[in-house]
Formats: sequence, structure tokens, C-alpha cells
Amino acid sequence: MATDSSEGEEEAKLTGGNKVLMVDDNDLRELGKKAAWTVSSCKPGNGVSSLRDDNLDTYWQSDGAQPHLVNVQFQKKVKLQLVVLYVDFKLDESYTPCKISIRAGDGFHNLKEIKAVELDKPTGWVTICLSGNDPRETFVNTFMLQIAVLSNHVNGRDTHIRQIKVYGPRP
Repeated sequence: MATDSSEGEEEAKLTGGNKVLMVDDNDLRELGKKAAWTVSSCKPGNGVSSLRDDNLDTYWQSDGAQPHLVNVQFQKKVKLQLVVLYVDFKLDESYTPCKISIRAGDGFHNLKEIKAVELDKPTGWVTICLSGNDPRETFVNTFMLQIAVLSNHVNGRDTHIRQIKVYGPRP
């Protein structure tokens, strides 16, 4: 279910999540390996590498004030279509993200919000489509993507995200 927010960007409310990652590999490819990944903060042993290790038992844990940021920077402009997160409310409870903002731009200086998403007790892979309201906008062409965790469930302070993948169209 998606609703328009007052600022005009699309806000989606997502529930559930899939235990199995389901992405159409014929049309899309995972582009995260081509990027430099950084986070705004982390607890020792729960850093940025835990987001990309393909292990659902590990997680990035932020350490500090919100918003908690994951920055994905590419050397060349890339077309991105999906952001897929693995989060687990059953295991992480108040550490589970509730409100997420997806931002894109050429760098930190000009990031703009392209999606606002609210998660309702998700467990599993949550897919966030980056396409705009115009049906011709099927992807975002960008050097940088930022995933900002604005709030957590039960007013939690720090956040857990177990995996993040970013997909773009196959050439």
C-alpha cells in the first residue's frame, strides 16, 4: 500500500517481509560490490561489513543519535532500481527500523529524498522500489545512495540491519 505524503514524494507502508530473497535475476543485477559502503556509526564487531557478508545471523548495529546512515557511493553514475533490506523484528525488536528515508545524489552535498518508507514489524527481506511516480521512471541514475533510519520500533535508539542489497537493470 502506498500513499502520497504532503511533500509530494511517495511514502510506502510495508509489512511482513520474505524469508527468501526473491529478485528477478534475468532483468536485474546486484551492484553493491561496485560501491564503497560507509555507516554513520557502529558498535565494535557490528560494522559495515556485516551488511554485505550474506549472513543473516550478523548485523550492523548503529551507535549514537538518529538518524543512522548507510552510504553507498559509486565511482561512476549507476542506474538503481531496488534497495532490498533484511530486518528481523522477532529477533531485534526495538532495534528494528520503523521509518526509513532513501536519498540519492552526486554526493553528500546534494542528496535528495526519493522514497520514504514505514516498516511495520518486518521479518525478512523488504524490497523498496526506487522508481518514481512517472511510469517511465523505472530507475534512479545516481553516484550515491543514502539509507537513513529515522526511527525504530518501540522508540529504540540504535538500529540493526542484517543485510542490504542494491539492484539495477542489466545492461
